[in-house]
Amino acid sequence: MLQAEQDLAPSMLHPELSRFWALSGEKIRLIERDYDHSKGSPVFTIDGKYATRGWTEWTQGFEFGSGILQFDATGEEWFLEFARNQTLAKMAPHLSHFGVHDHGFNNVSTYGNLLRLYESGKCGDSQWEHAFYQLALKLSSAVQAKRWTQTADGGFIHSFNGPHSLFVDTIRSCRSLALGHLLGHRFMDEGDREISLLGRLVKHARATAQYSIYYGENRDIYDLEPGRTTHEAVFNTVSGEFRCPATQQGYSAFSTWTRGLAWAMLGFSEQLEFIREVSDEQLTPHGGRDVIVTAFLKAARATCDFFIKNTPKDGIPYWDTGAPGLSGLGCDYLNTNSDPFNEHEPVDSSAAAIGAQGLLRLGRYLGEESEDGRKYFQAGLTVARSLFNSPYLSDSETHQGLILHSIYHRPNGWDHIPMGSKIPRGESSMWGDYHARELALYIGKLADGSDYSFFDCVPTTNE
Repeated sequence: MLQAEQDLAPSMLHPELSRFWALSGEKIRLIERDYDHSKGSPVFTIDGKYATRGWTEWTQGFEFGSGILQFDATGEEWFLEFARNQTLAKMAPHLSHFGVHDHGFNNVSTYGNLLRLYESGKCGDSQWEHAFYQLALKLSSAVQAKRWTQTADGGFIHSFNGPHSLFVDTIRSCRSLALGHLLGHRFMDEGDREISLLGRLVKHARATAQYSIYYGENRDIYDLEPGRTTHEAVFNTVSGEFRCPATQQGYSAFSTWTRGLAWAMLGFSEQLEFIREVSDEQLTPHGGRDVIVTAFLKAARATCDFFIKNTPKDGIPYWDTGAPGLSGLGCDYLNTNSDPFNEHEPVDSSAAAIGAQGLLRLGRYLGEESEDGRKYFQAGLTVARSLFNSPYLSDSETHQGLILHSIYHRPNGWDHIPMGSKIPRGESSMWGDYHARELALYIGKLADGSDYSFFDCVPTTNE
């Protein structure tokens, strides 16, 4: 069980953050210098070198978004110009990509971060540039909203698997819908029918909370512990009825793939922050504030509690809480630090990087002065301290990854297993490195007495 350091404060991580950003800058420059983009977007490392994997193009925004975060943290202009130029040159196809649910990953990480810097006065004062970023985010939100499956009790944005498929990941990618709504975009469908982006976000989030997360309420015979998640929920596309849980990247439909768990932790915590900025008048047609917040908060609490309970004491989880090899670690493995060098099952540092921010944001939402708020906040800081130190922070001058021991697709065998090991270890992923940077930027701002959210790129008011 994760053992939170109760006396840890964001300012106490300044030494780790300073070293983190120095190494981060080196990694960004190393990839820019040596990676061959003609092969596709960098996805994960093999022997320390980034490689691609033609499944979907969901990581390019993390690559260029990393440069924006690096500039925000350090003020080094090279990273801003790199990210700005690459976004202009290569991200347009992601805006109109009708084949994926990943718009909040690719486009909020690039255009959204650039607009956030512009709004804060760090990214010039060109009105055309400002309008360009806004237009990009509006387009992205409409394209994502178009991926819609109507169900018996609402609907959801379906995954690239098809209209039957609800992925737990998408809750974090719904940032795109939130920004489109805040920017006042009108999503027009057949017959000039206007569809609410906020409505689609709320319906998708409520479907995710209902069908992707367990609450110990006897949904099936495996619904024994609140907070478990399933990677995929499958629906009958004719009747709109839920059929069964499933998984693509986890061990089984009835075990918890920890990166999916982390997406839910962060996605719901961020959406709670967003809903706080939306007026009651706007929320009333979609169930009203009380109903929406109750569902989102129940999901955020359950998943964060499950993460704390089912993660080793240093806060780095194994890749799936039901993975069969975990029994080889001994019955007490959750009461020790994670061991990426074991011979049974890999850890997933990317799940830790994503989940840590979810814990921090939920803690801040509830209030650090409250018992529950402090519980989540201190747990998030504890995970961050583990990630920003050995054996997870990569200080190699030749390894292109920043955070080591990330897992991509264990069932498909896509992760590199080094010679002499029985399991994958020692590699990095573009999403893991990006979210570690988001985590570091967030903690750094908290340490300096400020804050930031994904929707800071749009001036908001709750009037």
